[in-house]
Amino acid sequence: MPHIHSSPNPHSAGGRRGCAPSTPTPLPHHMAAASSSSTACFFSPCSPPRRPRHFLRHLACAASTKSAAAASRSRSLALPSSLSPLPWSRWPGELVPAEAGRLLSSVAGSLIVALASAALILGDAGAASAFVVATPRKLQADEVATVRLFQENTPSVVYITNLAVRQDAFTLDVLEVPQGSGSGFVWDKNGHVVTNFHVIRGASDLRVTLADQSVYEAQVVGFDQDKDVAVLRIKAPKDKLRPIPVGVSADLLVGQKVYAIGNPFGLDHTLTTGVISGLRREISSAATGRPIQDVIQTDAAINPGNSGGPLLDSSGNLIGVNTAIYSPSGASSGVGFSIPVDTVGGIVDQLIKFGKVTRPILGIKFAPDQSVEQLGLSGVLVLDAPPNGPAGKAGLQSTKRDAYGRLILGDIITSMNGTKITNGSDLYRILDQCKVGETVTVEVLRGDHKEKIPVILEPKPDES
Repeated sequence: MPHIHSSPNPHSAGGRRGCAPSTPTPLPHHMAAASSSSTACFFSPCSPPRRPRHFLRHLACAASTKSAAAASRSRSLALPSSLSPLPWSRWPGELVPAEAGRLLSSVAGSLIVALASAALILGDAGAASAFVVATPRKLQADEVATVRLFQENTPSVVYITNLAVRQDAFTLDVLEVPQGSGSGFVWDKNGHVVTNFHVIRGASDLRVTLADQSVYEAQVVGFDQDKDVAVLRIKAPKDKLRPIPVGVSADLLVGQKVYAIGNPFGLDHTLTTGVISGLRREISSAATGRPIQDVIQTDAAINPGNSGGPLLDSSGNLIGVNTAIYSPSGASSGVGFSIPVDTVGGIVDQLIKFGKVTRPILGIKFAPDQSVEQLGLSGVLVLDAPPNGPAGKAGLQSTKRDAYGRLILGDIITSMNGTKITNGSDLYRILDQCKVGETVTVEVLRGDHKEKIPVILEPKPDES
């Protein structure tokens, strides 16, 4: 508040501006303090030239003068004035109309002075904040939906720590140190947790941290390296386990909103948003290099530590498992990939039931696609077909060298069940649609002619 100076009053003998003549009229006891405190209130730089500057003080003084004059003319009450609880000498019911008017004027003056005093006190304590009313925060409808989605689904997301055994080079002590971390989510009330295989790969011990920061030791139920999916189990109370709602990924559309919850860079329960940028993408498994089809592409920020976390639709349903990003720097570049929930669901069910995924194989080793292209050929070149494998039993020939060291190419697979094959990804894609024990017709280029060979598919030797 600016400092207030008294201005000269041409109507007063001392040349000072006041609210009464030079001889002040004594105020009643109940108004003296209030009047003295009101003289510094309400500075008005644009007041009329002849109007008193301290208007409230003027009103208070005028009211007190009238009150004193009225009191001197009134009759005394039966109750002595020294014992009277009222500042005036008669009860309101005994006043004539003129006296009642003067009484109301006195009360009004006292009220104004009291209010001025209160304003002065509040002004000293901080007038700028005394009358500020905090309005409740208002969110838009889409913000409310996002907040609700996060609050409802974040208890289902867990933080996974990968511990490995290391031996100190100097003391030879065996230590268990963290070698990585990732995300996961609760699948059911039995304590099953779903994550990526590369999150738990090479771990000697695993720890799962729930949303309430409780930590549990985790056991590996099973994993599928080809699709980069793993299932863990923790022994936690059922009231602490909130399974994530599972949705459908078959009817997704490019452009619809998605939400990713995870633990990027160790920052637990981080929410990022985006849209579906593409569908039916294909990436390679980090463990085996086998292609993963029908992958969801999103621009929701996915960083190291988000792996294994859920990708949700706007209803809060699981539609994918965040798995990989395309980034030269290793951080999010707006191109992230999630394994669709339709693929994950079937794998998880097999892992929980059997502890493994029974996937058919052809039983061959084949050359890199680039090598086949350099030969001017199209298809899958068989490098090795072990005799105890499905292809070896069916009679497929491997690549070998003759007695002079010259390379003799093996069979080149050009189709399976009538579907053309140009590279290894095409072969894997067809095998993913087949079952163990199924007989497939493999068409191969052998020398300068083609042959069709029936092959009975078998499971992997380490999964049987």
